Amino acid sequence: MESQNSNLTCIICLDRFQIPVTIPCGHTFCQTCITKHWDTKSKSNIGPQCPICNEKFDTRPILKRNVSLSVLTEAANSGHSGREQLMRGSDGGRVMLLCDRHKKPLVYYCRQDRTSVCCECDISECKNHDTVLLEAERENQELLLERKSKEVGKLIEETERSIKDLAENINQAKVTLQQTSTWVSVKFSTLMKILAEKQEATELFIEEQQEGAISEAEARLAELEERSKILRERQGEIAAVHNLSDTELIKESMVIEVPRLKDVPTDVTPNLQDRLNGVTDVLSRVSKLVAEDLEKAVSTAVGQDKDGSPQDKRPILAVVPSPAAPCHPGGKEGLSAYRCSLTFDPRTANEHLCLSLENRRAEHLTSGPRTVPAHEARFDHTWQVLCFQGFTRGQHYWELEVSKPWAYLGVTYETIPRKEKGKRCMVGMNELSWSLQLDEHQLSAWHNGRRETLAGHSQHSRIGMLLDYEAGTLTYYGDGQTRLHAFHCAFSQELFPACWIGEGVSITLCST
Repeated sequence: MESQNSNLTCIICLDRFQIPVTIPCGHTFCQTCITKHWDTKSKSNIGPQCPICNEKFDTRPILKRNVSLSVLTEAANSGHSGREQLMRGSDGGRVMLLCDRHKKPLVYYCRQDRTSVCCECDISECKNHDTVLLEAERENQELLLERKSKEVGKLIEETERSIKDLAENINQAKVTLQQTSTWVSVKFSTLMKILAEKQEATELFIEEQQEGAISEAEARLAELEERSKILRERQGEIAAVHNLSDTELIKESMVIEVPRLKDVPTDVTPNLQDRLNGVTDVLSRVSKLVAEDLEKAVSTAVGQDKDGSPQDKRPILAVVPSPAAPCHPGGKEGLSAYRCSLTFDPRTANEHLCLSLENRRAEHLTSGPRTVPAHEARFDHTWQVLCFQGFTRGQHYWELEVSKPWAYLGVTYETIPRKEKGKRCMVGMNELSWSLQLDEHQLSAWHNGRRETLAGHSQHSRIGMLLDYEAGTLTYYGDGQTRLHAFHCAFSQELFPACWIGEGVSITLCST
């Protein structure tokens, strides 16, 4: 009965047909309803089209009465009101809501206003909007909800599987880590005991070398100082002769002799560096061996990549927090708590760099390269030098004075290339190092050959560097403790301060 009643209802006014007319697409409406609908749309320069299927017509169709539907409508009107049944929803179905303003059923959905409207609202207020039948929009949204429900269900299944797998892996990892931790603790205890014994013997050796070398050199220094005193006295005697008479001057001039002195060597034990290199080279190899083995162990624990080789663990240049957010206590006193003492390593210095001030100052000579012995640690083609001290833990702060802005200041792993030509050996130009580039016009941060241009003042004569190894941060400070930049990375090997020095530039490691 309801199906018959709904077939006799105009979709525009939702009432029984009043003079039903059928348009060319086959849909039927009240003659007044469809005429009023088209008249309203034409005021917005919208041509005639079917409100149900949206079929467009070139010209407004001629409306002819549908005689068959007229007869059925008149017969149905003799019974109970279909409108009342629809409004009340007496069959237990969905109740049709009415428009608050026009008291007519909400039969359209306005996609622009995102609300349901009646036929009057559709004609008057939403005439230029994209409106569709409310039932059609509901069907579209129900289909969309069904697809979303399936997607969420699939994600739930995947998440449950992941939870189960992860729980199993956690339990297994706990067992593995506990066993490995016990074994590593024993090994390290044994290794540290051996290292402590060897450290004591090695330091004794260095003390003996220092005592012998410095004592001999200081004796020669005293000899030279005594010689300087004698020569100055002779110089005074020569000057006094000039005040004598001619005869006396000639007589005294023939008596005065220039001392004949033997050369006194000024170097401190010529082979001292070679002796010390024997010790430092062994320690470097041991350190390198341990670092590489531990790196392999970590890579194996993390997992294998697609090719079955250890995963690439190269650090990434991370996003840098705002300079206004300090990572450590500000002010000179706060940073001074982490201050350390550094010296340049002469074994690493390029032949164009000259070290002085007890290896705390490195200068790029404009006169050309020096003659230096070949060494595996030396940078052969790169104007670079490393510091002797390296860091594997803790917080360390140091400052460098730069004579003019043409330098790269940073830190590097010991495995940085040293014999290649090109930029790969420069600090910051490979995956093993990080650096701040000083330039006359701007500052730049470098890692793995990738550059990040920094905003702000670029002229700084003193640069402070704070390394927090466990936190994985390297922070730069300019004149007046201005925070310039910070790298964030999971450091995995010993880090050495490094400087690339441009021609005519000198860099000094500040002691205070």
